[in-house]
Amino acid sequence: MTVSRRALMAAGIAAPLLPSLGLSPAAAQTRWQMATAYPDANFHTRNIQTFVTDLQAADVAVQLHSNASLLPMGQIKRGVQTGQVQLGEILLSAYGNEDAFLEVDSIPGLVADFAAAKRLSDLAKPYVEARLARQGITLLYMVPWPPGGFYSNTPLTSLESLRGTKFRTFNVMTNRFATLIGANPTLVQQAEVPQAFATGVVNAMVTSAQTGVDTQSWDYCRVFTPAGFTFTRNAIMVQKRVFDALPPATKAAVMAAAASAETRGWRMSEEATASTEATLRQRGMTISPATPELTEGMRRISAQMTEEWVARTGEDGQRLIAAYRG
Repeated sequence: MTVSRRALMAAGIAAPLLPSLGLSPAAAQTRWQMATAYPDANFHTRNIQTFVTDLQAADVAVQLHSNASLLPMGQIKRGVQTGQVQLGEILLSAYGNEDAFLEVDSIPGLVADFAAAKRLSDLAKPYVEARLARQGITLLYMVPWPPGGFYSNTPLTSLESLRGTKFRTFNVMTNRFATLIGANPTLVQQAEVPQAFATGVVNAMVTSAQTGVDTQSWDYCRVFTPAGFTFTRNAIMVQKRVFDALPPATKAAVMAAAASAETRGWRMSEEATASTEATLRQRGMTISPATPELTEGMRRISAQMTEEWVARTGEDGQRLIAAYRG
C-alpha cells in the first residue's frame, strides 16, 4: 500500500519519521507526467518504459502517456516548458523553425552510419543543451531513428522519379528537400500518415522503416528504398525547474538512468533497422536498394543543404561541421 505524505501528516506523523517507515520525502513528493507521441510498440517508447522503471527506483514516479494520448507531438515541448507535463519526448528537428541548429541531424546524407551519427550527436549535444536550458528545459538523453528511406508505389531509379509527387514532410529540412527535388511538400504528422496516403494528400515520403511499421505502410505503399537519408534524433527532456528542485542524489540517479537509456536506445535503434525492414518485406513490400543514380543525387543534395544549414546557423554551425569533419 502506498502511503502519501499528506495522509501521514493528517494522522499526526511528522515528516522526520518518514525514513523510519521506509519512505523518503522525495518518494512522497515526486510525481511526474510524461508525454510522447509514439505508440507503445515503438522502440523509443519501449526504451522510455525501461527508463521510467529506473526512475521509480530513484523515488521518481512517472505516469507515461504514449501515442499522443495526452499531448500531440507539436505541443509536447511547450507542455514541458509550462509544466503541463514534467517530462516529454520530441523529434528535435521538428523545432527547426525555432532554431535551425536543431536541424543538423536532418541534413540528408551528412552521416553514413550509426557510428558517424553518434559522433555528430555527441558533438552537437552541448549546443543543444545550452539552447534548451535557455528555454527552461534540461536535456536528459537523445536517441536516433533508424536511417530513413523512400516510400513509393513504384521503384525509384533516381531523385528525378520523385519530381511532381505529393511528398509528405515532417520538418523544415524534409520540406526543403522536397522543394529541391521538384516534389510538392506537405507537412503530415506521423499519426496522420495513413489517412494522408489514403485520401491522396500525399503519395510518397521519406522516413524510417520503423515509422513504416508504426503506420502499417504496406496498406498504402508498395516499395521501400533504404537510402541512409538521415538519422534524426528524439530528445527526452524534463522541465528545468522541477529537475533542479530534486535532491542532489535524486538528480544524479535521474541522469544515470538517462545515460543508460541513451546507450540502450542507440542499440535498440540499430536492432530496429534490420527488424523493421524485415517486417515490411514480410508484409509484402518490396525492399529496393538505392541505385547509383539515386545515391549520386543524394550526394549533391547533401552538399547543398549542408552549406545552407551552415549559413543559417553561423559560427555554431561552422564549428560543429568543422569538428565533425575534422
